[in-house]
Amino acid sequence: MIVPIPVHCMACGIELRNEIPSGEDRTRGVCPDCGTIHYRNPKIVVGTIIEDAGRILLCRRAIEPAEGLWTPPAGFLEMAESMAAGAARETMEEACAEVTIVRTFARIDLTRIGQVHEMFLARLESPDVAAGAESHEVRWFSWDEIPWQQLAFPVVEWVLRLRAEDLASGQERIHRGCLHWNEVGSPLSLENYDLGDLQSLVLAP
Repeated sequence: MIVPIPVHCMACGIELRNEIPSGEDRTRGVCPDCGTIHYRNPKIVVGTIIEDAGRILLCRRAIEPAEGLWTPPAGFLEMAESMAAGAARETMEEACAEVTIVRTFARIDLTRIGQVHEMFLARLESPDVAAGAESHEVRWFSWDEIPWQQLAFPVVEWVLRLRAEDLASGQERIHRGCLHWNEVGSPLSLENYDLGDLQSLVLAP
């Protein structure tokens, strides 16, 4: 979901003008009547990676975009909510799973669509999981069973591949990176992104 361009003033409903406000360096939606400036800011997506006995829990989406495809439980952060609390809430809503957040795993910028994704490692507090209202089903996958061609978004694939690399190497790391679309090929394919600015910090044992 790309952050929409505002058309009408949220304060008075008048159609906005696109102009550069005094003291700023880019075009904003400015109300010609009340002067309210409308800013477009990135949205924050939070989610969890839940593992058990060499498996990972994934949800098959029941909503658009990417209905029918697989993703870890994740969604948009709400107001007055910490990122960890939001990730736990989304996990309960999508997988009916009660979790404790362990630590940040990856923070990924999606500049093309104005999103920041914060993914946490989480510990399942109860063996009970089920499909929530936004999921067709939830399922445990071993790492060699992950449906890579049926993952919902490029960011999902990147995060899961980073986690698979860490598990294979025996290293615990925190990752930070940006998905820079090359503007060639489909923006839904990870191979069409520049991943060169990835930074990975190895945690002390």
